[in-house]
Amino acid sequence: MRKGIARRAGVSLAAATVLAGITGCQSDSSAKAGHEPRTQRTPAQALTAAYQKTAGVHSAKVTMTMSVPKGMPDSGETKMTGTMAWKPTALDMTMSDDGAKAKSGDDNPKRMIWVDGVAYMDMGDFGGKKWGKLDLKAAAKEAGDEEMTKAVTAGLDDAEQDPAQQLAMFLGSPDIQHLGSGQVGGVRAEHYKGSLTVEEGLKGAKTVDALKPADREKLLANVKKSGIKGYDYDVWVNGDDLPVRMTVDVQTPMGTISTSASYSEYGTTAAIKAPPAAETTDLLKILKEAAGRGGTRSFA
Repeated sequence: MRKGIARRAGVSLAAATVLAGITGCQSDSSAKAGHEPRTQRTPAQALTAAYQKTAGVHSAKVTMTMSVPKGMPDSGETKMTGTMAWKPTALDMTMSDDGAKAKSGDDNPKRMIWVDGVAYMDMGDFGGKKWGKLDLKAAAKEAGDEEMTKAVTAGLDDAEQDPAQQLAMFLGSPDIQHLGSGQVGGVRAEHYKGSLTVEEGLKGAKTVDALKPADREKLLANVKKSGIKGYDYDVWVNGDDLPVRMTVDVQTPMGTISTSASYSEYGTTAAIKAPPAAETTDLLKILKEAAGRGGTRSFA
């Protein structure tokens, strides 16, 4: 895939995937307990209540920021704002950069819509069409590569993270603490903090589960070799047992990779729909045609 597509699609897919990789979804078996009176709840019980409430609302407005240290690929800050839905998963987000991509001249805000596992990127005006369609799962199946299909499907499942899934994962932390209350975006919220080891952070991530045992061990070894020892997270929960902010920090030898997501307007957002077919261009079809001609096409 040429750099032009990567510049348009890379921010959206990479940002979602990095966040999913940092907060790999675990089983929700730890989130089955019933509600306890608010004044008597332990931190784990409070997050369990938040998980149960969040799993039932299915949509929210979200502002997400990912900060990558200087010297690392895609360093700088990427910001995404828009609407997220889950069960089924859908996104309508606008992304902007102030880091390496912005310095390269690719600093225009980019809108992405994600529906039914297919990403649509706003290409401006590309061959008379506004939207570029990217269906990686269909491409993997067409290639007839079972391992590729499994990996792509798992990657999309991990990228399709929602706040309920992340809360289920956070409940796997052995050291959840309640740090008190404060204001978050003008809303009073309770602050909880915890940590996960590399093994706990990767546990249950479908991208990892799809790997062969030897490859899984190699991945874990490479993560540890990179100097990453674990993940620190913070969650702020409002009086309705809904998370209003979640942050995850990954300490690396080159600095801290930070992600932060703020949520509002739970359950009140409009349905997210794919762009009209007449306004979309199938990017993978174009690439396949170009490959058949023995060349490539730039989408810059």
